[in-house]
Amino acid sequence: MHSQKATAMNPSHQHDSEATVHDASQSNSRAALVLGGGGSAGNAWLIGVIAGLFDAGLDVTTADLIIGTSAGATAAAQITGARPTELFASILTAPTPQRVAAGPNPNIQREGLARVTQISAASADAADMRRRMGAAAIELDAASNATARWRAIVAARLPGLTWPQQRVLMTAVDAETGEDAILDRDSGVDLIDAVAASTSGGPAYSIGDRKYIDGGYRRNENADLAAGYERVLVLSPLGGRTLHPLEWRMQLSAQVEDLVASGSRVETILPNSNSLEAFGDNMMDLSTRPAAARAGYEQGRALADHLAQFWRG
Repeated sequence: MHSQKATAMNPSHQHDSEATVHDASQSNSRAALVLGGGGSAGNAWLIGVIAGLFDAGLDVTTADLIIGTSAGATAAAQITGARPTELFASILTAPTPQRVAAGPNPNIQREGLARVTQISAASADAADMRRRMGAAAIELDAASNATARWRAIVAARLPGLTWPQQRVLMTAVDAETGEDAILDRDSGVDLIDAVAASTSGGPAYSIGDRKYIDGGYRRNENADLAAGYERVLVLSPLGGRTLHPLEWRMQLSAQVEDLVASGSRVETILPNSNSLEAFGDNMMDLSTRPAAARAGYEQGRALADHLAQFWRG
């Protein structure tokens, strides 16, 4: 079972911390990689898992489709612009901030989780929740005018500023309408802006005359966007859980169920106990990144043989 200290989310009931395979009829020969959200620690864990797989001989960065949400959107842009081992090494060699001095105050994360929980409880359904979250984020943006600052922060995290040639989707939500905003190289949005929109968990992020909020408000993983792909590998730093009512079917288990029903084969990699310990109690704490990356790397290496036949078809 997952430790509650990693996130304050409700556990989904169908997955454990190891890779879990789900078989269904084969529909085509394509592979999709899904990278879920999970803050600074989650991003480092994603890079670690992918680097561990890579060093063990399994390169998942060549997926026909990569779907990135929030921290996973940053990871998607990173792994399509640099080798996983280089990204992993950069996390380990970067100056490590002190836990107390750097990264958002833990109170910020708690306040954010409380805001999501309150709005979710007051919402009639997922669409209503997204509209309410968008309205709250627009108010925060009006008070902080944070778009330019966030864009610069995101740009500094990316190894390249142009969209990759392979198909990559970045998920966000339109802050005014609550509708899906699925961004790719053909959407007319710069890569930096797509990642920044997908990671805008506080104030709304402006692109032209539109405002966007974090893609995690659609779903933490958005694995449903891989429908039609034969093989789908999902990495979920948040362990497949959701803050929202299970009947809204936003949890990973519901996404996997729908993918399998549509003919996909799905594997999920969730943080194991060592990874959860590395995350600590604040996924936004920058000081956790080296430990989270190392834990993810060890998970990736350990799972490579198990995943190889699945991934290669």
